[in-house]
Amino acid sequence: MSEQRAKGDTSADATGLRASSLYQLITVRFKEYTREPEALFWSFGFPILLAIGLGIAFRSKPADVVHVAVVNVGPRSAALAASLRGDSGLAVEELAPDSAAVALRTGRVALVVVPSSLGAVQYQYDDTRPDARTARLMVNDAIQRGAGRADVMTVGDQHVRERGSRYIDFVVPGLLGMTIMGGGIWGLGYSIVDQRRKNLLKRLVATPMPRSQYLGSYVISRLIMLTIEVAVLLGFSTLLFGVPMRGSLFAIATIIVLSALAFGGFGLLIASRSKTIEGVSGLMNLSMLPMWVLSGVFFSSENFPSAVQPFIKALPLTATNDALRANMLRGAELTQLWPQMAVLLAWMVVCFAIALRIFRWR
Repeated sequence: MSEQRAKGDTSADATGLRASSLYQLITVRFKEYTREPEALFWSFGFPILLAIGLGIAFRSKPADVVHVAVVNVGPRSAALAASLRGDSGLAVEELAPDSAAVALRTGRVALVVVPSSLGAVQYQYDDTRPDARTARLMVNDAIQRGAGRADVMTVGDQHVRERGSRYIDFVVPGLLGMTIMGGGIWGLGYSIVDQRRKNLLKRLVATPMPRSQYLGSYVISRLIMLTIEVAVLLGFSTLLFGVPMRGSLFAIATIIVLSALAFGGFGLLIASRSKTIEGVSGLMNLSMLPMWVLSGVFFSSENFPSAVQPFIKALPLTATNDALRANMLRGAELTQLWPQMAVLLAWMVVCFAIALRIFRWR
């Protein structure tokens, strides 16, 4: 009986020791993180400042007024200018031929209207400028109406302004995905290689600490910190810009956790053999840069050719951004997001499996 009690006490002590070592390792991760002000800035300050800047730059505002010029060659120029001034979206000025040419060349006006003696008009503009092509359509419509053109069909306008269609609504999920990726790859990869470079890993592996707890402490601490980062960014975006949250909290939490694990495995894989900070930094930038460009952080990934879409859709950041936008803006549930969830699950399993097999402690 006493032997069984002693074995039970020993087992309980071992379990308590393992729990204590895991707790201490997680505490160390937080101390490393909070003692570096730059890490706190890039995790909390940078995404918020970026959201503020983009939200202000691409805020909802009235349509821009297009500046055009009419070459003053006689009474007909005044009549054309009067027709154009009937459109509130056009700012019209009458200029001499030389002044109009200079205004067009320097970009002060988007289009120049040149009346001819035969009753026709000529439009001078740079067809590579989107605003000039828009000016051409607006000016021609105003001139044709002024000349008596009648509309064949009656039309009406209905302005629909709803949260979810603005640029800030599009970009916040992208910033959230970028934050998850950066924290997972940089948060794990950089710290592990730094400790390997300082020979701390070699010393830790000689202690009774289970290796799984050491790596697990990174994942657990990252998930805890990510919860705070997500709450700050989403709370700030919702309160300041009214970004919608139409999906369930459980669904968005599942997306975020699975994305964090996928990028955590990616970061662990990159750091599994790297020996220097320069080496791992290069590998992390090499892996993240294509996703920054292709995965739809600041603009839609659909802008790229259809031939590369299968590759883009297979990237973990694309799956993260698409799932977050579908959940936040359309209210999609997990059953509707199974393609994105499958991509993230595949990245998580493959990266962790390879990283744990080839991980080097020395």
